[in-house]
Amino acid sequence: MYDTHYGLTGRPFQLTPDPGFWFDTATHRKAMAYLGYGLAQGEGFIVITGDPGAGKTTLVGHLMGRIDRERLHVIHIVSTQVDAADLLGLVAAGLGIAANQPKAQLLGAIERALHAVARGGKRTLLIVDEAQSLPVESLEELRMLSNFQAGGYPLLQIFLLGQPEFRHVLHGAGSLEQLRQRVIAMHHLEPMGVEEVEAYLTHRLKVVGWTGNPSFDEGAIAALHAWSGGVPRRLNQLAARLMLHGAIENVEQFEARHVADVTAELDADMAPPAPLPEPVVRPLDVGAAARPIRPEGPPPPPSQPPSPTLATEAMLERRVAELEDRLEAQDAALRRVLTLLVDWVENDTRPEKAMLRGSAA
Repeated sequence: MYDTHYGLTGRPFQLTPDPGFWFDTATHRKAMAYLGYGLAQGEGFIVITGDPGAGKTTLVGHLMGRIDRERLHVIHIVSTQVDAADLLGLVAAGLGIAANQPKAQLLGAIERALHAVARGGKRTLLIVDEAQSLPVESLEELRMLSNFQAGGYPLLQIFLLGQPEFRHVLHGAGSLEQLRQRVIAMHHLEPMGVEEVEAYLTHRLKVVGWTGNPSFDEGAIAALHAWSGGVPRRLNQLAARLMLHGAIENVEQFEARHVADVTAELDADMAPPAPLPEPVVRPLDVGAAARPIRPEGPPPPPSQPPSPTLATEAMLERRVAELEDRLEAQDAALRRVLTLLVDWVENDTRPEKAMLRGSAA
């Protein structure tokens, strides 16, 4: 909606990572330098971490667009609690070999496939995204794969990308000491500074044909940074809603008050729902199970009601006494009816009745 209103050729602030919108912030520029250094070294591990939405996936996409595929064979794995066996299977699949074989044979097949890639004039790069989800056993398996060599040159280089807790995984497990010694570079993607926000927004808008409408004043830029914390995905989320708000309200220059209106809406959207009222137990008729119901109508008067338990017991006692009285009355009535029936039979003088008496005699 807002792209049409502002004459744009696409959506500049979509949440899906798109390398076509790559923006060279200071922290991403440094990360790319580390990745380039790692590729030049051709060995070991490169570790890139960042908070969710910091741009790790966009970083990988940008890297893939710059490498020479004639010289580098890339295997890209997105980790979701992949155990060691499944991880080897994914690496094997990336090399075009069957994974359904015993581990010893599979490792041999992976090594032969890496040698074949090297003989073709390529190196193999393994990129593991969301590495914080990998068990320690899987990380140890990656270290073993990094040992494969040919003529003193490694056959496999590994990039590990993950959230900040991945650093704690690396440094917290004593069994990963050998892997830590193979890390040749490590970088954490920091949020953007407030001075980078305007350039970031302008860059993404220009990619889709922006000609200056809408614009953002200093107050709007500061408010955008304050709410997003400089995290690209959160900034995209806020900017997209702000552009929609501007299209509806016909805003040409965004100010801090516009951002405040939108952030209030976003905060309300993301706030947890109010808890449901606790169910109450209302007694039904005698002998029927009480069922929970939702309170209806106005709240009860402030007077102190009797304890629900005592009131229920008193009601039950009263009902039991009424039932006992009713049973006694029914028993007395039944006895009177039986007495009348016996008297009527004994005094009946109809002929057929006399015949029955005679035949019985």
